[in-house]
Amino acid sequence: MAGRARGRPAHRRVGPVPAARRGQRHVVGPRRSLPALGTRTAPGDARGHRLSVRGLGTARLQRGVRAVVVATRDSNGSFTIVTVSTADLTLRPIEGIDPDLGLIEATADTVGFEPGPDGAGNAWSAAVVLAQLALSHEILGAARSMLALAREHALDRIQFGQPIARFQAVRHRLAETLVAIEGADAVVLATNDSPSPELATVAKALAGRAALTAARHCQQVLAGIGFTAEHPFHRYYRRILLLDQLFGSAHGLTRGFGEELLQSRQLPALLPL
Repeated sequence: MAGRARGRPAHRRVGPVPAARRGQRHVVGPRRSLPALGTRTAPGDARGHRLSVRGLGTARLQRGVRAVVVATRDSNGSFTIVTVSTADLTLRPIEGIDPDLGLIEATADTVGFEPGPDGAGNAWSAAVVLAQLALSHEILGAARSMLALAREHALDRIQFGQPIARFQAVRHRLAETLVAIEGADAVVLATNDSPSPELATVAKALAGRAALTAARHCQQVLAGIGFTAEHPFHRYYRRILLLDQLFGSAHGLTRGFGEELLQSRQLPALLPL
C-alpha cells in the first residue's frame, strides 16, 4: 500500500448500514462458527488432484462461473491458487447477526480444480496482511460512527435541566472511547507505511478491541434508545461484531500472538510511533 502523510485518518465515518427489511425473519440453523479464515489458514486444501474447501466469499460468488481459491498444497504447508467451478461448491448465505454484509459460506469435498499461475500462492501471506489492514480501517470507521451517535445523543438528551453531556460519567465514557479509537488508529496508520504480518496482527487486534470498547461505552450513553431497531446504533454494533471475527478476532489474535512470542522468545520490530 502506498505511503501517505500522517495525521489524518485513512478512514472516515461510514454511512448507515442498510437495515434488515421489515418483516424479514432470519432463520438461524444449528450453531456453527464462521469458517476458519485466520491469519495463516487458507480456505482450501489441495491433495493430489482433488480439492476440499471451507471458506467465505461475497455475494458475487453466487453470480460467477468459477471461483478462485487459495489452498494449502499436500502436506508441505505451501500455498497455491486454484480455480474451481462454482457448480461444485455448496454456497450458503451467512445469516446471523448481520445478513446485510452479504457473506457466503462456500464448502466442497474432494472436487476437481485447475491450477493457477506458478508462484501465485506466495501472495497469500501478503493478502492476509492487506485484508487485516482493510478490516481494521472499516472497523474503526464503524467505531467512529458509534461515537458520533453517542456524542450527538449526549448533547441533545436533557436530564435535570441540562444535557447529559455535562455529566462527568458520560464524559468519561466518551473520552475513553475516543482514546481507544485514536490509539488503534495510530497503529493502523503506522502499519500502512511498514506492513508486516506481525504489525497487521497487532493493528487488527487493537482495532477490534477499540470497537468493542466503543460499543460498550456508547451503548451506555445511548441507554434505552440504543436498544431500539429505529436507532442506527445496532447496525454498526452488528457489523463490528462480525468484522472482528474475520481474519482473526481481537481476542484470538492477541492470544495467538502472545503464544508465538513465548515460543520464539523474540520481540518483533517496534513501530516508530
